[in-house]
Amino acid sequence: MKYIKRIALTHLAVATLLAPSAFADDARIQQLKEQGFARISIANEPPFTAVGADGKVSGAGPDVARAVFEKMGIGDVEASINEYGAMIPGLQAKRFDAITAGLYMKPERCNAVAYSQPVLCDGEGFLVKKELEKDVTSYEAVAKTGLQIGVLSGSSEEKYAIAAGVSRANITIIPDGPSGVKMLRDGRIAVVATTALSISNLALQAADDGLVSVIPVAGTPISCDGAAFNKSDTALRDAFDVELANLKKSGEFARIVEPYGFSAKSAMSTTRAELCQGHGPNN
Repeated sequence: MKYIKRIALTHLAVATLLAPSAFADDARIQQLKEQGFARISIANEPPFTAVGADGKVSGAGPDVARAVFEKMGIGDVEASINEYGAMIPGLQAKRFDAITAGLYMKPERCNAVAYSQPVLCDGEGFLVKKELEKDVTSYEAVAKTGLQIGVLSGSSEEKYAIAAGVSRANITIIPDGPSGVKMLRDGRIAVVATTALSISNLALQAADDGLVSVIPVAGTPISCDGAAFNKSDTALRDAFDVELANLKKSGEFARIVEPYGFSAKSAMSTTRAELCQGHGPNN
């Protein structure tokens, strides 16, 4: 009996030496199954993500993640709201298991996290007072007019503004879209910049205040996000990808994202490899 145990331990040691990451990755997925939920980081940015007054998390990103994790045997998701600039550091510190918040794939981000295949694709938009509707159609126009623009911390919009020559002094960091609307109403900023669908949602809510959307923003691309994982969790990401592909193939993916206004076709027309090289559907 002792001999059998010794042989078994030896075989286990050899297997571990040959494939240590496989054992660790299997244990990681099993841990989440036993835990019964995955921790996700989100922003409060409808329709990508949303948090109701009752604390219920919805939005296209969390809904897709919930469906995929369920198919992986992980029963639910628990969300925490974070600013975009804090999401990747939090993921690297393992404060959550994935980011499902419209964090667009860019080459520099692909070096920092392990993205899934594409989930949500969208363009860019501005929210402005109606009198500026025809004057502010691009980030370059914002730069030339010297208007104050509100963007989310660490967002693509912040980078677009800087690249177009908007002065740092004219860029205001807003915690979320509704806060940007309030600052716009109060005259603290002249433009709110975020994704086109988010801007459309904000414009509907603020139409009575004379605020209108500018969509698309000239010179900006269509961008796509994916669920982002810690670089050490590639097997978890790969398992997520398998079920995400099944979701897309079955049509369930489209049934989840299209009521929010997203195009399932756009997400299925490109790949992680293309996006991480800086080539999106309209780049």
